[in-house]
Amino acid sequence: MKQINYILLLALFGLVLGCSSSSQNRLTEETAIVPAPVSMEEQEGQFQFSANTVCRVENDEQQKVADQFLDLLETGVGFKPHIIRDEAEADFVFQHDSTLANEAYRLEVNPNEIRVKASSESGFFYATQTLRLLLPAAIEGGSTKQGSWTVPAVSITDAPRFAYRGLMLDVSRYFIPKETVLKMIDGMAMLKINKLHLHLVDDNGWRIEIKKYPKLTEVGAWRVPRNEPFPARPNANPGEKATVGGFYTQNDIQEMIAYAQKRQVEIIPEIEMPAHTNSSLAAYPELACSVVDQNIHVLPGGGGKNTQIIYCAGKEEVFHFLEDVIDEVAELFPSQYIHLGGDEAVKTYWKKCPDCQARMKAEKIPNEEELQSYFMKRMSRYVQSKGKEVMGWDELTNSEIPEDAIIFGWRGYGYAALKAARKGHRFVMTPARKLYLIRYQGPQWFEPLTYFGNNTLKDVYDYEPVQPDWEEGIDSLLMGVQGSLWTEFCSTPEDVEYLVFPRLAALAEVAWSAKGTKDWAGFLPGLDNYLTHMDQKGITYARSMYNLDHLVQPVDGNLQVALSCIRPDVEIRYTTDGSAPKATSMLYADTIQVETATMIQAATFRAGKQMGKNLTLDLLKNRATACPVITENARAYVLTNGVRGSDRHSDFEWAGWYNQDASFVVDLKEKQAISTVQLGTVSNFGMGVHRPAVVRLSVSDDQTNFRQVAEITESETSIFERGTQIKDLDFGALNVSGRYLKVEVENPGRCPVGHTREGQATWMYFDELIVN
Repeated sequence: MKQINYILLLALFGLVLGCSSSSQNRLTEETAIVPAPVSMEEQEGQFQFSANTVCRVENDEQQKVADQFLDLLETGVGFKPHIIRDEAEADFVFQHDSTLANEAYRLEVNPNEIRVKASSESGFFYATQTLRLLLPAAIEGGSTKQGSWTVPAVSITDAPRFAYRGLMLDVSRYFIPKETVLKMIDGMAMLKINKLHLHLVDDNGWRIEIKKYPKLTEVGAWRVPRNEPFPARPNANPGEKATVGGFYTQNDIQEMIAYAQKRQVEIIPEIEMPAHTNSSLAAYPELACSVVDQNIHVLPGGGGKNTQIIYCAGKEEVFHFLEDVIDEVAELFPSQYIHLGGDEAVKTYWKKCPDCQARMKAEKIPNEEELQSYFMKRMSRYVQSKGKEVMGWDELTNSEIPEDAIIFGWRGYGYAALKAARKGHRFVMTPARKLYLIRYQGPQWFEPLTYFGNNTLKDVYDYEPVQPDWEEGIDSLLMGVQGSLWTEFCSTPEDVEYLVFPRLAALAEVAWSAKGTKDWAGFLPGLDNYLTHMDQKGITYARSMYNLDHLVQPVDGNLQVALSCIRPDVEIRYTTDGSAPKATSMLYADTIQVETATMIQAATFRAGKQMGKNLTLDLLKNRATACPVITENARAYVLTNGVRGSDRHSDFEWAGWYNQDASFVVDLKEKQAISTVQLGTVSNFGMGVHRPAVVRLSVSDDQTNFRQVAEITESETSIFERGTQIKDLDFGALNVSGRYLKVEVENPGRCPVGHTREGQATWMYFDELIVN
């Protein structure tokens, strides 16, 4: 009967969606919430909470939810409505409705009554979270003199699109304090995010107490201090003291679980294997292959070749150890899932290890990739013997997948998970290109250092997990979506909060609201409302959505400047006289044409208030500015667009060449005298970005016959220096003439021995060719 009712409910929602859009579900700013309800109708009037309000519940489950909401209300207003169970008059009523699916709810608010209907504790809880967002933000613990505590009259019918709505927190690379995790859980719950995937184990720290193996936290939870960015951190020296880190006791874990359960959040533990395990191998090095010839320690950063040190697949004691760990984890976490990782396992030592090779021979395993399959299948069976389901990253699809494993699609757009789905496996989408929250969330000039490209608030919001080219039936195996925060660049709790919020609100909309109903402009008022609650809770969040993107391109011998902001509800104001923009500065309406050296300053404004940071474009003007660049690199226009790149080589102002030499020609449009030429470069040791070994400059009058006029060479020691540097390569005094300049660049080759990316190919990046 419940299944039939659930189908009828979905059909009802389908009819509602057929005649409404997401923007209609946010009828006014007063009723704007995230995620958008399936159906919302605004009524006349409002309900006012008072000391005389009476709440009626039917059972203990409902009372638990009501108590939690009314306790929250009391922190804001200074009074708590009375809860009853008899048939006396009440104006805040909880009512069981068996026709509603799990997590679904109906909320009816009129001036005389609030009535909440649901069939489950989670449904009642989500209804109260909607009420929470409809109330003044001071409910989070602000002033009790806020004024009238009213809820607008509305009729809401709501249910989630996906059952799995997740956030992953990597607590290994940066140990996130328990108190911060609790704050994050509350921020999640308000958005109806219901899964917290804790990445407890990695090369950089073991974060959970295992009583049978105390050295996991005595040794494995601590790394040596380093001041460089994560990718560039050198490994520990023998005997160097490890002082940075931390771990959760089992009591801490139990406290977090209890806190999360009250907020309908399931905490899913991840115990990584067979790779990303230097932290446990530092504590128990006998679990590594016997042929390992490197110092095993907790890695302070990227680790270089030390990441190739993984659990030995040939030693029985490795499986005994992991089974003991799983015993404690399975007992500690009530979650139905345990995530076993399975990603990025380099088999360098397995290929050399006599124990691993003996295992392969005895089990008739054809190669090391299938040896990982043996490893993961064996551990999966053990997890399943504990009554748990197994989750893993999408590298598990590289070989035979463990039976019934749930796959997390992460590489690129996450499509490797579809390989598992075609074999009947359930999957969760958390694609790095869309839902990895470590990536920049706004114009990179304004953002804290991280790496890779951008995943802006709007990028997350626009993400649609189900693609039209999927085979029929695959979408039925999609459990949901997850935002994943890796913490390589976090060093404080505020760093963590900044990267998660407000993008988690956009993810909530993807996970909750029905396909085809999203409306970016309609989403923003609800987001702003949510953020007022975050302000009251003291949670740090990014305002990157108000910052300006720019695109400066050479057009017909001049520069064309385009400015944009992902928020359509702001004005862009700018100046060209060197002064900071104000609300009365020139209004940007279309591209700006620049003919001479100019400084443009711009910012976003709303209702006369500046919303974003100042963007400064100090546009150069030299003989190469705005000239055509002839090369196959599509980003080569940045070589003559007058804008200098920042120290982030991914900021869209650098033209890059990977693992190859480079060549480009700049057409100065007419023959002219040339006295100096400089080429802008950037290097980033940790990311394998380095200056070239040789740069040659040639000139020509006809673009056919070039003559070399200068050459710059650099030593390997200088090229591969540590740190991040911006440097202009200067060809010196030239005293030549010509129309065409050719720049030929030799790649410096692979990163040398001792480099954090030893043996990997290198990138070269250039911005301006400056000609005078």
